[in-house]
Amino acid sequence: MDRTILLSDCDSFFASVEIMLDPSLKGRPVAVAGDPKNRHGVVVARNIEAKRFGVRTTDTVSAAKRKCPDIILVPPHHKIYEEVSEKVNHIYLEYTELVEPYSIDESYLDVTKLTSRTGGDIADELRRRVKNEIGITVSVGVSFNKCFAKLACEINKPDGTTYIPRDKVTEMVYPLPVSRLLYVGESTCKELDRLGIKTIGDLASADEKAIFSRLGKHGRVILKYAKGLDDELVHSYYEPRETKSVGNGLTFKRDIVGEREIHTGVASLTESVAATLRGKGLKCNTVQVTIKSPNLSTIQRQTRLSEPTYLMKDIVEAAMSVIKKNWDMSSPIRALTVTCSDFVPEDYVAQQISIFDDVDGLKSHEKQEKIEKAISTIRQKYGKEAISYGYLEDKDIGITNTSDERLEEKK
Repeated sequence: MDRTILLSDCDSFFASVEIMLDPSLKGRPVAVAGDPKNRHGVVVARNIEAKRFGVRTTDTVSAAKRKCPDIILVPPHHKIYEEVSEKVNHIYLEYTELVEPYSIDESYLDVTKLTSRTGGDIADELRRRVKNEIGITVSVGVSFNKCFAKLACEINKPDGTTYIPRDKVTEMVYPLPVSRLLYVGESTCKELDRLGIKTIGDLASADEKAIFSRLGKHGRVILKYAKGLDDELVHSYYEPRETKSVGNGLTFKRDIVGEREIHTGVASLTESVAATLRGKGLKCNTVQVTIKSPNLSTIQRQTRLSEPTYLMKDIVEAAMSVIKKNWDMSSPIRALTVTCSDFVPEDYVAQQISIFDDVDGLKSHEKQEKIEKAISTIRQKYGKEAISYGYLEDKDIGITNTSDERLEEKK
């Protein structure tokens, strides 16, 4: 028997919450954006009315105003968004404990065991309840696997239900552009286009060897999805989820340039990332740096470490090495993000000293670990401003001992 999987997505979530908080905004073009004075002036969410004017996420505030002079800009309220997301998920939990948040505004549900009701009926009831009890709308996709449920969710927005049964895949899914498939981004689309693959149906019937040769493991995944063979489970809401990455990003008060300023920026971001890893008892094997230029173009580069670590010093050195190899240090940087991933438990790797080891180096590493743990302990007990590394403060570029960078943890 086929499973019944739902993907419920809160429509224009951040903007919808802001309108819920201030009903006078209803029916007017609204965008959630950072403060232009602090150079966070980028649209992170917009409502349907703003979309009609062509306003897009990642537009600068000035670009959004050019497209829609009457647009209303509001600052983000992340804590409130998290609270509303939790309330929405608790409605879902009244139907099944198999609720797996995909992001702050999307969740998968497995309602297969509710055999007395159809997935479409449940989806419609969820939409009514969220609208009446929370005050925002959701769109729901229903299908026999997670991939097609997410695809269905995008078809009838906002506040709609779409059902893709197995016997309608050829009719409903295969004619769609391949870019609509989960994990098929711009670069993957270009590679597929070179093979003459433009629709999901083209991909489903493509030569496997050609796909594997061009895209490797990623090709295997998307080919499986196109054929409707996604068998990934929906995990319980109460099941502890493995942390996949921990990162921190900041748009600087002004563009930073030169090794000293870039090092200060990297160190400022890395301090909280390293503290989070130590708090979770995790060491990372991979460090990734995302660099945004003044014209908002972005590059991402990463490096694999010789040994797992959760020390700020090691992560900073790795991040700076990545930047030096991939960026002209005399070119300005608008924003930076440092992300750690590929984790192992802190006690997973045991160091064994031999006659060839640098004993002084090992002692220095142990000393650094004690210093960073002590600083973390003091800050947890007395607050972030109680103690810090002196070289982390540079008010001119927007870094202080109490800077509010936004730590991001992905599961």
